[in-house]
Amino acid sequence: MGIFKKIKQALSKTRENFRRKMDALFSHGELDEDFFEELEDILISCDVGVKTSLEITETLRSEIRANKIRTADDARAHLKVVLQNIIQPHELEIEFPAIITVIGVNGVGKTTTIGKLANYFKNKKKSVTLVAGDTFRAAASSQLNEWADRSGVKIVKHAEGADAGAVVFDGIASAKAKNTDVLIIDTAGRLHTKTNLMEELAKINRIIERENTNAHKYTFIAIDATTGQNAISQVKQFNDYMQIDGIILTKLDGTAKGGVAISITKELHTPIMFVGVGEQIDDLEEFDAKEFVDNLF
Repeated sequence: MGIFKKIKQALSKTRENFRRKMDALFSHGELDEDFFEELEDILISCDVGVKTSLEITETLRSEIRANKIRTADDARAHLKVVLQNIIQPHELEIEFPAIITVIGVNGVGKTTTIGKLANYFKNKKKSVTLVAGDTFRAAASSQLNEWADRSGVKIVKHAEGADAGAVVFDGIASAKAKNTDVLIIDTAGRLHTKTNLMEELAKINRIIERENTNAHKYTFIAIDATTGQNAISQVKQFNDYMQIDGIILTKLDGTAKGGVAISITKELHTPIMFVGVGEQIDDLEEFDAKEFVDNLF
């Protein structure tokens, strides 16, 4: 299945919800105040978020006035451009060698996403090593090991309950010794308290800063698209403790709340790097703003 078809299929629930409402809106024909109020309500109902929905509506209103737009078709075309302009400026190019720390709460598909990431980079002809830094969740290490086997990449792991920092230290040492292109670090998603979790992540971050010499450092957060606007709260909480460079939006294929991708980039100024579009090892795609918006319509 081609990339375009995968994204299209993954967005089917979101698109059905979004397009049905938009078709009804633009069929009215009149670009009056009722039109803009209804547009705002539709965007909010599609999980674009209140603040972002207001800004989109006001921007489109200005565009329609400035360009003397009279037809619904032209207004629809301008709305697509407005949405693309929100997402496209927030882009990030990964440079190699790279150390990528993947964070996120338990249940968002973080470990599975790391396995898919490993496969993605391997298909790009990069050497990859995984680090089983989640030593607190039972079976997390063995789950990551399964993904390493499926991807055909190396893994550095210790026994369950081991010090996560020590695993990361060994992973970096291995990557430096073997000139590894991409080191991907799994992390705990839950400890006894949020403070403990954040302190653990900060400790891992300090080890990376201290032991890393020439690799480019990135922190990606995996968030579950099915949680809608709650995903933004998760990113903000983690960002208070760690600088987040990019977002991986998981489970996009299982939700009608894909509109959250728009508010994520608008409110957080953080790029969506990848989207999960299925359960298979190759069901992780680079996020493309134009393709995303085109598929919404």
